[in-house]
Amino acid sequence: MRYVAAYMLASLGSKSEPSAADIEKILSSVGIDAESDKISKVISELKGKKLEEVIEEGSKKLASVPSGGGAVAAPAAGGGAPAGGAEVKEEKKEEKKEESEESDDDMGFGLFD
Repeated sequence: MRYVAAYMLASLGSKSEPSAADIEKILSSVGIDAESDKISKVISELKGKKLEEVIEEGSKKLASVPSGGGAVAAPAAGGGAPAGGAEVKEEKKEEKKEESEESDDDMGFGLFD
């Protein structure tokens, strides 16, 4: 993705077809070591194409990709007592608390250590 972004930046800088040197210069300016095979791949894929048309084509393809959240599960039907529901909520809160503590352990340090 960084190579495509550098290509786009170079093309915005009034270069209709950026060279490998242009892309490498942009990437090195932000401390990224550019791989020549990836640069040549991006250049060969976009050679002779108008960037605006490529973006428009990609936008059409992305429009067909589902990007919504999953459906929420409905509670079980039945004559359950309200007290049972309260217990479930408490358990969920405890689970969330435990998950946040575990994430601190994964990082190797805690906020207040």
